[in-house]
Amino acid sequence: MRRREFITLLGGAAVAWPLVARAQQPQRMRLIGVLMGYAESDRAAQSWLAAFRGALTKLGWTEGSNLRMELRWSASDADKMRTLAKELVDLRPDAIFGTTTPVIAALARETRTISIVFAAVSDPIGSGFAANLAHPGGNITGFMANDPSLGGKWVELLKEIAPRTARVALLFNPATAVPIQYFMPSIQTAASSFAVQVSATPVHAEDEIEGVIAAQGRDPEGGLIVMPDVFNDVNRELIIALAARYRVPAVYFNRFLSEPGGLISYGDARDEQYRLAAGYIDRILKGEKPADLPVQAPTKFELIINVKTAKTLGLTIPIPLLGRADELIE
Repeated sequence: MRRREFITLLGGAAVAWPLVARAQQPQRMRLIGVLMGYAESDRAAQSWLAAFRGALTKLGWTEGSNLRMELRWSASDADKMRTLAKELVDLRPDAIFGTTTPVIAALARETRTISIVFAAVSDPIGSGFAANLAHPGGNITGFMANDPSLGGKWVELLKEIAPRTARVALLFNPATAVPIQYFMPSIQTAASSFAVQVSATPVHAEDEIEGVIAAQGRDPEGGLIVMPDVFNDVNRELIIALAARYRVPAVYFNRFLSEPGGLISYGDARDEQYRLAAGYIDRILKGEKPADLPVQAPTKFELIINVKTAKTLGLTIPIPLLGRADELIE
């Protein structure tokens, strides 16, 4: 080989080496925090988290490769939510995914700069998380869980499946629930239409639940609406068992409360929210801002009837109601 050709070849290789080295460099590891409003032992919450993780994988994010996830479970404990929110913010993640209204409130108190995506939040504007749905305007966006008109729908469904119902208690914990005012206009309108008396019955601890349900059970025309509330989520098995013991017809806000024995539920498709939230996390990690990503309201609602529970309570489900159900649990 001639000397000039050798030098030319050597020079070309020298230029190529940095290109090869750059091509072989691993993609930068991104960090996201996840704060769940539920207990780690909650099977429904684990299935929703699996949907979130699965969606991230399909979008090209692999834990341990280009993504690290710091996961925390608050088990509906408001104090624990605040502690864990600070803990995650102090890690300075690229983005945070949070679920339920009190969790997002805790995160919002800790940061106005780190991008936050939520699921299972009912009233993001009233809670101060977003300026409006189309243009949130801050560092928070995500996917809503409930529409305010659902309150009236729960009254209607309870009256339809248990026609004797005339006095209804709204079960919620003020520390963790969606603000009850969000649903009250539609609840009061429906209650007036169906001649039903509605009363708010706040509880602050697990041992207060039985007193509310027992009181409704002593009233032959008593009924119960289990309001959207992570406290009710976490205590759903106890609530369902007490409703059965005291023979109280109850309506719930999501299918994961009907599946273990709740009489009837009407609410959003929760797993879909988690998949969609993964899409927003992906877009934020690729450079988009939450201020520019619209808050999205639920578009799909599911009516679930637990036929076995209805039989236990001696209720005959009207045929039109059976026909509207998305699923019947035998």
